[in-house]
Amino acid sequence: MQLKPFLLDMWLDSYEHDIEFNLASSEGPRWTVNELLNLAGEPEEARKRFLNHELVYGRPAGADGLREAIAEMHDVSAECVQVMTGASEALVVLMWLAAEPGANVILPRPGYAPFSALPESLGIETRFYGIRREDNFSIDVEEIMKLADARTNLIMVNSPHHPTGATMSDAEMERLHEFTSARGIQLVSDEVYHPIYHARETKSASRLPQATVIHDFSKAFALPGIRTGWMIEHDRKRLERYWNARTYFSISNNSAGEMLAEIAMRNRDVVLRKTQETATLNLEHLDRFMAGHREMLGWIRPQGGMTAFPWLVSGENAMPFCQAAAEQGILLAPGDCFDSPSHFRLGFAATGDKFPRALDRFGEFVKSWSG
Repeated sequence: MQLKPFLLDMWLDSYEHDIEFNLASSEGPRWTVNELLNLAGEPEEARKRFLNHELVYGRPAGADGLREAIAEMHDVSAECVQVMTGASEALVVLMWLAAEPGANVILPRPGYAPFSALPESLGIETRFYGIRREDNFSIDVEEIMKLADARTNLIMVNSPHHPTGATMSDAEMERLHEFTSARGIQLVSDEVYHPIYHARETKSASRLPQATVIHDFSKAFALPGIRTGWMIEHDRKRLERYWNARTYFSISNNSAGEMLAEIAMRNRDVVLRKTQETATLNLEHLDRFMAGHREMLGWIRPQGGMTAFPWLVSGENAMPFCQAAAEQGILLAPGDCFDSPSHFRLGFAATGDKFPRALDRFGEFVKSWSG
């Protein structure tokens, strides 16, 4: 088994720990443990429980209280919830179980690097549907369906999409669900940026009986440090396979992470509102910035999530641009990390109220850029 280099994380690790303005980050505004514990109904009791809980193995499906809170968000039974060590573990499990001789999976391009790296490492044929700027970053259900055949085990969609911010309508998701259900293909909806929207709002695919949803606390909830995610699955046989698979990988979740995750989920209105308000305000700043630099930078305004995917109008590779920006204290993620060399990822929520100052610095750099 060979895994190709994870260019995005290698790039981020090289710069983000000492950078002044991190515009490469895909998360929301930061939280501290103390701030999160303050959201609990009785903060002092929550602190005592957190500091005195035993560091033992948890249940493979996840803590009961956390599963119940997640189920409330999705309006499903707690039995449909499988808690994971982030959405990353969910992806590993899904691709591992999809690995059959001659099988193929259908994935978005550009997309999160593990989407393709995992099945490729397992010898699964990967087929890609494009999310193209010439199509206004739309997700084309027709193109997805044309790629499927009798050997397709899994189709993955990501809405809001990373890194473009594209979204699928409820009708489009329902149409794709009808198609996959009729053909026995597993439909996986990656919803780590749900429910952060800037245009049309869409429902979670957890409402669809044959869809599998993966989500986590890293993006919309802006709590990547607790390393906790989940899957929503209505099919009992699939759930049993997930449970069995994760006992071979991580066995159970981080118990401290689960406790913080439950507090966040039960107070999701507060947590998600912070992300939404920050992303909405900063996207307005980004609107004005991009309008003022259209001679050098092109973009399509994201419909959801906390990342945009601008490009250099010149068409040149954005890597030197991103390297030079980093030298000026501005971190961007180059498009090479997403197989889109002229693009770069720009996150607009993680820096919080520092975002306007970051754009001022970025603007100075753009004006000075000579290629």
